[in-house]
Amino acid sequence: MKSARILVVDDEEDIRALLAEILNDEGYSVTIAANAEQARAARRAAEFDLVLLDIWMPDIDGITLLKEWQETGVTGPVVMMSGHGTVDTAVEATRLGAVDFIEKPVSLSKLLRTVGKALSAKRSTARAGTGATLARAPVGKSEAIRELREQIIRVAKHDAHTMICGEPGAGKELAARFLASRSARSDQPFVVAMGGDLTADAAELRLLGRMGEPGLLDTANGGTLMINDLAEMSPQARRLLLNTLRQGSYASGHDGRTQPLDVRVLSCAPPGFERNDTFGAELLSLLSVVVLRVPPLREFPEDVPELLRYYVDMFVDTEQLTFRRFSIAAQNRLRNYPWPGNVRELRNLVRRLMILGGTEEIQLPEVEAELDVNSPPDEPLIKQDLLAMPLREAREHFERAYLQQQLILCDGKVGQLAKRVGMERTHLYRKLRSLGVDFRQVGADD
Repeated sequence: MKSARILVVDDEEDIRALLAEILNDEGYSVTIAANAEQARAARRAAEFDLVLLDIWMPDIDGITLLKEWQETGVTGPVVMMSGHGTVDTAVEATRLGAVDFIEKPVSLSKLLRTVGKALSAKRSTARAGTGATLARAPVGKSEAIRELREQIIRVAKHDAHTMICGEPGAGKELAARFLASRSARSDQPFVVAMGGDLTADAAELRLLGRMGEPGLLDTANGGTLMINDLAEMSPQARRLLLNTLRQGSYASGHDGRTQPLDVRVLSCAPPGFERNDTFGAELLSLLSVVVLRVPPLREFPEDVPELLRYYVDMFVDTEQLTFRRFSIAAQNRLRNYPWPGNVRELRNLVRRLMILGGTEEIQLPEVEAELDVNSPPDEPLIKQDLLAMPLREAREHFERAYLQQQLILCDGKVGQLAKRVGMERTHLYRKLRSLGVDFRQVGADD
């Protein structure tokens, strides 16, 4: 892609001139801009295959400009540059759509390698749509999400098979795509397989292919294979994958030849699945060299307002839905909702409210009408929406769940329970009966 058009945005004249000279010598067509206003004008006048954007500029900083381009639909890969690089800055730039981050003073080899990689990824994505280079980072400023992003960036530098654990809807596939986008395989195929599709009858065909039809391992060669819903894989698929990982090669059904395995496997599974004792210890060990935990949304409720704004903007851009914003009361209500379906449930709620339409501001009653207040009776307390219940009912839900869990810790012994919770035993018996908690059954089960 030597004839690619590149825009260099930097307020330092010497750096602009140096980068332009290097890139021109490599055969690229280079345009320079000294500040955000010149960069805007350049992008209005022409399309660019890549933008090298300095973060620290006097009028408008590069992060703000990148965010502006994202919000106004100005597309194309952007590589950020900074003489004061930090992990937080790199993460924020990636979240806003930057494909890479290089520090100044820029090394010649690093510059050319980064530019070549970004342009190659753009070409691959345009051709196949399967690359992971443009994957966004998990949204949020909470400690939980900052830690997750930083862990992903660190793990991405290594080529170890990685298990990503989390509840349904928490964003495991997003984490996998972001990891792949930050890895050395970012410009190579990113292939998704569903564990439930790897049935006993279909496992060999799906993984290895057949004459004239490449399998998943062929398609993902050189890149990343993500296995979603790992727990749903059939025993036959597990054995086949285990043998492949053991040997480091596989017999391709596509052309009949033995191929070296050049694939990084990312697997998505329920929380704690790396300790599952029925799936197969050796396979789990091979797949979980590194384990990443994606937290449930209830662990970072402070990010709910930002997530609401993010999905509103996304649906305005991608589906041309009419813009709506959440009132402060509605945001506070949703911050205190337990989100049993996690970020996926929040995204669906935003989309539903935008499709249904109404006034520009989404008020509390509209949100209340859309929330699912009918939690299953056996749902853990942390996933029950107590704020949707009258005070007496909410109190009973809490007391029942609290005493049931405490009773289990006491092996069903009411005497121990009375001491543990600080209640007189006779009063405790009455309370257990009124709440329908059968302490005899708890003791028998244990």
